[in-house]
Amino acid sequence: MSPLNSNELVVITGMSGAGRSTIAHTMEDLGWYVVDNLPPSMLANLCEMAAKSATSIAVVIDVRGRQFFDDFNRALAEVADKGISRRVLFVDASDDSLVRRFESNRRPHPLQGNDRIVDGIAKERERLQEVRSIADVVIDSSALNIHQLEKKVADIFEEAESSDLRVNVLSFGYKYGIPVDADLVMDCRFIANPHWIPELRPQTGLDKDVKENVLGSENVQDFLTKYQALFETMATGFIHEGRKYLTLAVGCTGGKHRSVAIAEELASRLSGIKHQSGKKITSHAVHRDLGREL
Repeated sequence: MSPLNSNELVVITGMSGAGRSTIAHTMEDLGWYVVDNLPPSMLANLCEMAAKSATSIAVVIDVRGRQFFDDFNRALAEVADKGISRRVLFVDASDDSLVRRFESNRRPHPLQGNDRIVDGIAKERERLQEVRSIADVVIDSSALNIHQLEKKVADIFEEAESSDLRVNVLSFGYKYGIPVDADLVMDCRFIANPHWIPELRPQTGLDKDVKENVLGSENVQDFLTKYQALFETMATGFIHEGRKYLTLAVGCTGGKHRSVAIAEELASRLSGIKHQSGKKITSHAVHRDLGREL
Protein backbone atom coordinates (compact mmCIF):
# COMPACT_ATOMS: atom_id res chain seq x y z
CA MET A 1 0.00 0.00 0.00
CA SER A 2 1.52 3.32 -1.05
CA PRO A 3 1.22 6.55 0.91
CA LEU A 4 -1.65 8.71 -0.25
CA ASN A 5 0.39 11.90 -0.62
CA SER A 6 3.73 11.85 -2.43
CA ASN A 7 6.68 13.92 -1.16
CA GLU A 8 5.25 14.18 2.34
CA LEU A 9 7.21 14.04 5.55
CA VAL A 10 5.89 12.68 8.84
CA VAL A 11 8.12 13.17 11.88
CA ILE A 12 7.48 10.58 14.58
CA THR A 13 8.58 11.66 18.03
CA GLY A 14 7.42 11.47 21.62
CA MET A 15 8.10 9.75 24.92
CA SER A 16 10.42 6.77 25.13
CA GLY A 17 8.36 3.63 25.69
CA ALA A 18 5.16 5.19 24.33
CA GLY A 19 5.23 3.32 21.01
CA ARG A 20 7.42 5.14 18.49
CA SER A 21 8.79 1.87 17.10
CA THR A 22 5.32 0.38 16.70
CA ILE A 23 4.19 3.49 14.82
CA ALA A 24 7.28 3.37 12.60
CA HIS A 25 6.62 -0.28 11.70
CA THR A 26 2.98 0.50 10.95
CA MET A 27 3.97 3.38 8.66
CA GLU A 28 6.39 1.06 6.89
CA ASP A 29 3.59 -1.46 6.36
CA LEU A 30 1.47 1.35 4.88
CA GLY A 31 4.14 1.97 2.25
CA TRP A 32 6.14 4.81 3.77
CA TYR A 33 9.94 4.90 3.67
CA VAL A 34 10.90 4.95 7.36
CA VAL A 35 14.18 6.19 8.84
CA ASP A 36 14.85 5.61 12.54
CA ASN A 37 16.85 7.91 14.85
CA LEU A 38 17.80 10.43 12.17
CA PRO A 39 19.70 13.56 13.30
CA PRO A 40 17.31 16.48 12.67
CA SER A 41 19.98 18.39 10.74
CA MET A 42 19.72 15.76 7.99
CA LEU A 43 15.95 16.13 7.50
CA ALA A 44 16.01 18.61 4.61
CA ASN A 45 18.62 16.65 2.65
CA LEU A 46 16.67 13.42 3.11
CA CYS A 47 13.47 15.10 1.90
CA GLU A 48 15.24 16.40 -1.22
CA MET A 49 16.50 12.90 -2.02
CA ALA A 50 13.01 11.44 -1.47
CA ALA A 51 11.43 14.08 -3.73
CA LYS A 52 13.47 12.86 -6.69
CA SER A 53 11.76 9.48 -6.46
CA ALA A 54 8.35 10.83 -5.34
CA THR A 55 8.73 8.97 -2.05
CA SER A 56 6.95 9.92 1.17
CA ILE A 57 9.03 9.41 4.27
CA ALA A 58 8.46 8.94 8.00
CA VAL A 59 11.33 9.81 10.31
CA VAL A 60 11.73 8.83 13.96
CA ILE A 61 13.49 11.54 16.00
CA ASP A 62 13.85 11.24 19.76
CA VAL A 63 16.07 11.89 22.75
CA ARG A 64 18.51 9.20 21.65
CA GLY A 65 19.81 11.92 19.33
CA ARG A 66 21.11 13.78 22.40
CA GLN A 67 22.67 17.03 21.13
CA PHE A 68 21.13 16.52 17.67
CA PHE A 69 17.65 16.85 19.15
CA ASP A 70 18.31 20.52 19.92
CA ASP A 71 18.27 21.15 16.15
CA PHE A 72 14.67 19.90 15.84
CA ASN A 73 12.85 23.23 15.39
CA ARG A 74 15.54 24.58 13.09
CA ALA A 75 15.28 21.49 10.90
CA LEU A 76 11.49 21.74 10.65
CA ALA A 77 11.75 25.38 9.62
CA GLU A 78 14.23 24.44 6.91
CA VAL A 79 11.88 21.76 5.59
CA ALA A 80 9.01 24.26 5.51
CA ASP A 81 11.16 26.78 3.64
CA LYS A 82 11.71 24.20 0.92
CA GLY A 83 7.93 23.82 0.47
CA ILE A 84 7.85 20.23 1.73
CA SER A 85 4.58 19.11 3.33
CA ARG A 86 5.26 17.84 6.83
CA ARG A 87 3.38 16.63 9.89
CA VAL A 88 4.63 15.98 13.41
CA LEU A 89 3.17 12.95 15.22
CA PHE A 90 3.81 12.90 18.97
CA VAL A 91 3.12 9.70 20.91
CA ASP A 92 2.61 10.04 24.64
CA ALA A 93 1.62 7.87 27.62
CA SER A 94 1.05 8.34 31.32
CA ASP A 95 4.02 8.08 33.69
CA ASP A 96 2.54 4.96 35.29
CA SER A 97 2.22 3.24 31.90
CA LEU A 98 5.77 4.14 30.92
CA VAL A 99 7.22 2.91 34.21
CA ARG A 100 5.40 -0.42 33.84
CA ARG A 101 6.70 -0.83 30.29
CA PHE A 102 10.32 -0.12 31.20
CA GLU A 103 10.12 -2.43 34.22
CA SER A 104 8.54 -5.26 32.22
CA ASN A 105 11.27 -4.96 29.57
CA ARG A 106 13.95 -4.59 32.25
CA ARG A 107 15.49 -1.69 30.39
CA PRO A 108 16.59 1.69 31.76
CA HIS A 109 15.11 4.94 30.51
CA PRO A 110 17.60 6.62 28.14
CA LEU A 111 17.78 9.73 30.37
CA GLN A 112 17.67 8.22 33.85
CA GLY A 113 21.43 7.69 34.31
CA ASN A 114 21.96 6.65 37.92
CA ASP A 115 18.52 7.91 38.93
CA ARG A 116 15.11 6.22 38.90
CA ILE A 117 13.00 5.55 35.81
CA VAL A 118 10.54 8.27 36.87
CA ASP A 119 13.40 10.77 36.96
CA GLY A 120 14.34 9.94 33.38
CA ILE A 121 10.70 10.31 32.33
CA ALA A 122 10.48 13.71 34.02
CA LYS A 123 13.62 14.93 32.25
CA GLU A 124 12.28 13.73 28.91
CA ARG A 125 8.87 15.40 29.41
CA GLU A 126 10.57 18.71 30.14
CA ARG A 127 12.78 18.40 27.09
CA LEU A 128 9.88 17.47 24.80
CA GLN A 129 7.38 20.04 26.09
CA GLU A 130 7.94 22.51 23.24
CA VAL A 131 7.94 19.79 20.58
CA ARG A 132 4.64 18.42 21.87
CA SER A 133 3.07 21.87 21.67
CA ILE A 134 3.68 22.07 17.90
CA ALA A 135 2.60 18.50 17.09
CA ASP A 136 -0.09 18.06 14.43
CA VAL A 137 -1.21 14.72 15.87
CA VAL A 138 -0.89 13.53 19.49
CA ILE A 139 -1.61 9.89 20.33
CA ASP A 140 -2.02 8.71 23.92
CA SER A 141 -1.00 5.05 24.02
CA SER A 142 -1.55 4.56 27.77
CA ALA A 143 -4.60 2.31 27.34
CA LEU A 144 -3.66 0.84 23.95
CA ASN A 145 -2.03 -2.49 23.20
CA ILE A 146 0.24 -2.87 20.17
CA HIS A 147 -2.58 -3.90 17.84
CA GLN A 148 -4.83 -1.03 18.94
CA LEU A 149 -2.00 1.45 18.41
CA GLU A 150 -1.34 0.03 14.95
CA LYS A 151 -5.01 0.39 14.05
CA LYS A 152 -5.14 3.97 15.33
CA VAL A 153 -2.18 4.97 13.19
CA ALA A 154 -3.61 3.19 10.16
CA ASP A 155 -6.96 4.96 10.67
CA ILE A 156 -5.22 8.34 10.68
CA PHE A 157 -3.11 7.85 7.58
CA GLU A 158 -5.22 5.49 5.47
CA GLU A 159 -8.28 7.75 5.52
CA ALA A 160 -6.45 10.95 4.64
CA GLU A 161 -7.48 10.56 1.00
CA SER A 162 -11.22 10.55 1.68
CA SER A 163 -11.17 13.17 4.43
CA ASP A 164 -9.57 16.59 4.55
CA LEU A 165 -10.20 16.85 8.30
CA ARG A 166 -10.76 13.72 10.36
CA VAL A 167 -12.30 14.21 13.82
CA ASN A 168 -11.96 11.62 16.56
CA VAL A 169 -14.81 12.28 19.03
CA LEU A 170 -13.61 10.67 22.25
CA SER A 171 -15.88 10.20 25.28
CA PHE A 172 -14.22 10.02 28.69
CA GLY A 173 -14.88 10.22 32.42
CA TYR A 174 -13.41 13.12 34.40
CA LYS A 175 -12.85 10.77 37.34
CA TYR A 176 -10.27 8.94 35.18
CA GLY A 177 -8.54 12.09 33.92
CA ILE A 178 -8.74 14.27 30.81
CA PRO A 179 -7.23 12.54 27.73
CA VAL A 180 -3.71 13.84 27.12
CA ASP A 181 -4.19 13.74 23.35
CA ALA A 182 -7.30 15.95 23.34
CA ASP A 183 -7.20 18.99 21.05
CA LEU A 184 -10.61 20.23 22.24
CA VAL A 185 -12.48 19.34 25.44
CA MET A 186 -16.26 19.56 25.91
CA ASP A 187 -17.71 19.26 29.42
CA CYS A 188 -21.24 17.80 29.32
CA ARG A 189 -21.71 17.53 33.08
CA PHE A 190 -24.31 20.30 32.83
CA ILE A 191 -26.75 17.66 31.53
CA ALA A 192 -28.96 15.82 34.03
CA ASN A 193 -27.23 12.56 34.94
CA PRO A 194 -29.06 9.31 34.00
CA HIS A 195 -27.06 7.62 36.75
CA TRP A 196 -29.69 8.82 39.22
CA ILE A 197 -32.52 7.11 37.33
CA PRO A 198 -32.57 3.50 38.62
CA GLU A 199 -33.71 1.88 35.38
CA LEU A 200 -31.08 3.76 33.35
CA ARG A 201 -28.15 3.34 35.72
CA PRO A 202 -27.00 -0.08 34.43
CA GLN A 203 -27.31 1.00 30.80
CA THR A 204 -24.86 3.12 28.78
CA GLY A 205 -25.03 6.02 26.36
CA LEU A 206 -25.14 3.50 23.52
CA ASP A 207 -28.53 2.23 24.67
CA LYS A 208 -31.64 3.80 23.18
CA ASP A 209 -33.31 4.77 26.48
CA VAL A 210 -30.21 6.53 27.80
CA LYS A 211 -29.57 8.24 24.48
CA GLU A 212 -33.12 9.56 24.31
CA ASN A 213 -32.92 10.73 27.92
CA VAL A 214 -29.65 12.62 27.39
CA LEU A 215 -30.49 14.13 24.01
CA GLY A 216 -33.97 15.06 25.24
CA SER A 217 -32.72 16.91 28.31
CA GLU A 218 -33.34 20.64 28.58
CA ASN A 219 -31.20 22.81 26.27
CA VAL A 220 -29.18 19.88 24.91
CA GLN A 221 -30.40 20.11 21.31
CA ASP A 222 -29.82 23.86 21.30
CA PHE A 223 -26.35 23.32 22.75
CA LEU A 224 -25.44 20.72 20.11
CA THR A 225 -26.66 22.92 17.26
CA LYS A 226 -24.65 25.88 18.52
CA TYR A 227 -21.56 23.76 19.16
CA GLN A 228 -21.75 22.29 15.67
CA ALA A 229 -21.86 25.80 14.21
CA LEU A 230 -18.94 26.83 16.42
CA PHE A 231 -16.92 23.80 15.36
CA GLU A 232 -17.52 24.50 11.68
CA THR A 233 -16.14 28.00 12.26
CA MET A 234 -13.10 26.58 14.06
CA ALA A 235 -12.64 24.03 11.29
CA THR A 236 -11.85 26.88 8.93
CA GLY A 237 -8.74 27.61 10.96
CA PHE A 238 -7.79 23.97 11.36
CA ILE A 239 -8.04 23.36 7.62
CA HIS A 240 -6.16 26.57 6.83
CA GLU A 241 -3.34 25.42 9.13
CA GLY A 242 -3.18 22.08 7.35
CA ARG A 243 -4.57 19.96 10.17
CA LYS A 244 -5.80 16.59 8.95
CA TYR A 245 -6.70 14.96 12.27
CA LEU A 246 -7.84 16.16 15.68
CA THR A 247 -9.40 14.76 18.83
CA LEU A 248 -12.53 16.29 20.36
CA ALA A 249 -12.88 14.91 23.90
CA VAL A 250 -16.35 14.85 25.47
CA GLY A 251 -16.43 14.30 29.21
CA CYS A 252 -18.90 13.49 31.94
CA THR A 253 -18.30 12.15 35.44
CA GLY A 254 -17.77 8.46 34.70
CA GLY A 255 -17.70 8.25 30.91
CA LYS A 256 -20.67 5.91 30.79
CA HIS A 257 -23.89 7.82 30.03
CA ARG A 258 -23.84 11.48 28.99
CA SER A 259 -20.44 11.73 27.30
CA VAL A 260 -21.07 8.53 25.31
CA ALA A 261 -24.46 9.67 24.02
CA ILE A 262 -23.18 13.17 23.19
CA ALA A 263 -20.05 11.82 21.47
CA GLU A 264 -22.14 9.53 19.27
CA GLU A 265 -24.48 12.39 18.35
CA LEU A 266 -21.65 14.82 17.62
CA ALA A 267 -19.80 12.30 15.48
CA SER A 268 -22.98 11.78 13.47
CA ARG A 269 -23.55 15.52 13.06
CA LEU A 270 -19.97 16.34 12.08
CA SER A 271 -19.35 13.43 9.73
CA GLY A 272 -19.78 14.25 6.08
CA ILE A 273 -19.96 18.03 6.58
CA LYS A 274 -18.86 19.81 3.43
CA HIS A 275 -16.95 22.82 4.62
CA GLN A 276 -17.32 26.17 2.86
CA SER A 277 -13.76 25.79 1.56
CA GLY A 278 -14.83 22.63 -0.24
CA LYS A 279 -12.95 20.44 2.22
CA LYS A 280 -14.65 17.40 3.72
CA ILE A 281 -14.96 16.63 7.42
CA THR A 282 -15.39 13.05 8.65
CA SER A 283 -15.69 11.86 12.23
CA HIS A 284 -16.20 8.80 14.36
CA ALA A 285 -16.83 8.17 18.06
CA VAL A 286 -14.55 6.27 20.43
CA HIS A 287 -15.36 5.62 24.09
CA ARG A 288 -12.28 5.50 26.31
CA ASP A 289 -13.84 4.67 29.66
CA LEU A 290 -16.94 2.74 28.68
CA GLY A 291 -17.02 -0.41 30.80
CA ARG A 292 -15.03 1.02 33.70
CA GLU A 293 -18.08 2.56 35.38
CA LEU A 294 -20.20 -0.43 36.35
